[in-house]
Amino acid sequence: MDESGRFRRALIAWAAGGADAGAAAAEARALAGTGVRTVVLVEGASDQVAIEVLAARHGRDLDAEGVVVVPLGGATNIGHFLDVCGPGGLGLPLAGLCDIGEERHFRRHLERVGLGTGLTTQTALETLGFQVCVADLEDELIRALGAETVCQVIDAQGETRPFQTFRGQPAQRERPVEHQLRRFMGTHSGRKALYAQALVAHLDSGRVPRPLDRLLARV
Repeated sequence: MDESGRFRRALIAWAAGGADAGAAAAEARALAGTGVRTVVLVEGASDQVAIEVLAARHGRDLDAEGVVVVPLGGATNIGHFLDVCGPGGLGLPLAGLCDIGEERHFRRHLERVGLGTGLTTQTALETLGFQVCVADLEDELIRALGAETVCQVIDAQGETRPFQTFRGQPAQRERPVEHQLRRFMGTHSGRKALYAQALVAHLDSGRVPRPLDRLLARV
C-alpha cells in the first residue's frame, strides 16, 4: 500500500481507539512526517471518491501533493478525527466536507479542539476550509448535471430497470425525479461511491458544485 493509503488506514485505526490504537498512532505520526501536507476529513467513501476523481480531472495527484482524503465513517465521528489530527494530535492543516444536516457536529468539535469560535454560519466554516453540501453530495451532483443526464449515467451503469422499479414504489411515485435519484443512490452499499465517480466524470468544468470546487481550491 502507498504511504498515503497507509497513513489513512493508521489514522482511521487510531481514531477508532481500541487495543491497536497505540500502534496506529505511532505509525500515523511516523508517516505524517514523510510528506503529509493536509488532511481532508469527509463523511464517507463517496465523498472521498468524488474529491479524488475531480482532482484527477483537473490534472492533480492528491497523494503526490501530500493531500490525504480520509472518510470518517459518519459525521458523528468528526470529534475523534479532530482529536488525532488537530492541535492536540498531529497538528496538521485540515479541511473537510459535510452535509448540511451534519454541520452542527463539525462546528461543535472544531470549536472544542480550538480551531474556531462562534462558528454559527457556513461562511465561518468555509474560512476554516470546511465546505457544506446542500443537502448532500448526491444532491449537489444531481443539481449540477440535471436529472436527464443523471438518468443517462444510470443507464450507462446498467441500472435503468432497478431505478424504474424503485420509482414505482408507493413511497416514491409522487416525489420529484431529483429526489428519487438521490434516494436511489443510497439504497445499496457501494452505490453512492459508484455514482460519485460516474457523475463527477460527467461534470463540465464550469458546473462543478461549489463545495467541491472551493475544497479543491483550498487544498
